This record gives sequence, C-alpha cells and structure tokens, in this order.
Amino acid sequence: MSHRELSAARARERATELKSYITGFILALVLTLIPFGLLAFTQLSRMALFCTIGLCALLQVVVHFRFFLHITLARNKREDLQLILFTTLILAIMCGGTLWILFNLYTRMLPGMIP
Repeated sequence: MSHRELSAARARERATELKSYITGFILALVLTLIPFGLLAFTQLSRMALFCTIGLCALLQVVVHFRFFLHITLARNKREDLQLILFTTLILAIMCGGTLWILFNLYTRMLPGMIP
C-alpha cells in the first residue's frame, strides 16, 4: 500500500469513528434529557417515573458500551463483554452481600423498631 492509500484509509476510519462518537453523544444526551423532562414538565406517577428512569439508564449503558467502549456482539469482542459482565456480577454480589449483612445486623440489634 502506498502512503496515499494508507492515509485515505485512515481518514475514512477516523470519519466513521467520529460519526460513531457523535451518534453516541446525541443518544446519551437524549436518554439523559428524557427523565429530566418528564420529572420537570409532567405529572406522571412515581412508579412510572421510576420505570422510565430505569429504562433510560439501562439504554444509556447499552449506548455507552456500543458507541464509546466499542463493545459489540462480534466474535472478537466477546472477551471484553464477558469481562464486563463478570465484573458486574462481582460488584452485584459484593453490594448485595453488604446490604444483606447490614439489614441482618439491623434486625438483630433493633428488633422493636422494624415496621
């Protein structure tokens, strides 16, 4: 490959990467503004707001994985995805175990105050 072909290929690659980042930024911005807008300008029930915020948060995690971390379901990226899922599992176990221990201690130390 000549230097000109290499730089043209590099320019195309940079353009597609920039387009991916801009698309991800716009999607993340929209997914951030939706809950703020619903909270500020509508009178939805508390449960509907919680569900909407949770759904937008999950979608935003997917957007960040796809557009910023470049994690896809392609064969060569599966190791990265497995590493992220394993880390999430370990964090969930640690947080859940901590909450379990704290609530167990709470019920043992203050049994008369349980609602």
